[in-house]
Amino acid sequence: MGKSSKFIKAFAYLRTSSAANIGEDKDSGRRQLQAIEGFVKRAGIELVGTYHDEAVKGSDPIDTRPGFAEMLEALEANGTKTIIVETANRFARDLMVQEVGFAMLKARGIDLIAADSPTSFLDDTPTARLIRQVLGAISEFEKAMLVAKLKGARDRKRRSGVKVEGRKSIGEQRPETVALARGLARARPKGGKRSLREISAALAEAGHTTKMGTPYAPTAIKLMLARASGRLTSSETDGHG
Repeated sequence: MGKSSKFIKAFAYLRTSSAANIGEDKDSGRRQLQAIEGFVKRAGIELVGTYHDEAVKGSDPIDTRPGFAEMLEALEANGTKTIIVETANRFARDLMVQEVGFAMLKARGIDLIAADSPTSFLDDTPTARLIRQVLGAISEFEKAMLVAKLKGARDRKRRSGVKVEGRKSIGEQRPETVALARGLARARPKGGKRSLREISAALAEAGHTTKMGTPYAPTAIKLMLARASGRLTSSETDGHG
């Protein structure tokens, strides 16, 4: 299961698909819980709670189930990271629902274990592998679409003359550094002017360095001076801090 069962706390999740199987005189829920309790006892897992979805079909999406939603809230609240079901089919009979639900739990760092076959959700069958690949492709597509939409929105704003905030230039981040660099460039020593490296060294001596604590590169000094004299726009100096 990937971790020492000695330290595992878990919730039991029960699902009854037919209303005819609900009630104290019915054995569906009782049988599921007994199977789970037998498993956790053998595995040394501590069962800290039980959640039940009654009259919920195995093909119903995980995020539409009230009992499952309540269990997720409890998981987040007390730090439990394991759910145990009687069988994989009790989690979901539809393979797509099963894989989507499993992927959702995995993304949250939650383990899902079937009492009758603890590795069933990890089985690498051709069908399960195909579904995981499809889900991955969908995720990549949605990410690419979001990036494209954001870029399109920024481009439309730029065309309309609206300033789009990006990474700030050195001048916007550290105006005092640019002012000192300009002053050093103007205060020429006897016999000529300070080189870009000399200005960088003087800035470093005065405590003006990059975020990494190193002296500014000559190209960065050149950009500072050009910006200070108005020869460059802020967009041209972006990324040189």
